[in-house]
Amino acid sequence: MKPAIPILRSFDETKAREFYVTFLGFKIDWEHRFAEGMPLYMQISRGDCVLHLSEHHGDCAPGARVRIETPDLDAYLDGLRAANYKYSKPGKAELQPWGLREIDLADPFGNHLTLYAAA
Repeated sequence: MKPAIPILRSFDETKAREFYVTFLGFKIDWEHRFAEGMPLYMQISRGDCVLHLSEHHGDCAPGARVRIETPDLDAYLDGLRAANYKYSKPGKAELQPWGLREIDLADPFGNHLTLYAAA
């Protein structure tokens, strides 16, 4: 098997692009609609992390959580804070009892990205 590709529910194309592409720095690999005016389904990636975002109601429910290993977590968080995205101001990653440093980021649709790195 290969790594799983999570599908996260989205409701607004503009907000999805602003959060995932402009703020988090993902790139859009491809987009699909069955016809003009239909819901958007797209693949985004950053490094080896691949996510699918779907506006289709039957694909998934909002409120999912995915864990993303982020080796240079502090530098990445510094970049996010410098981006001055008005809907998210990430703090510092916190050390967890299981030995990882983690931070949770919520997207505009109620999904959560837990970014983590070794302590």
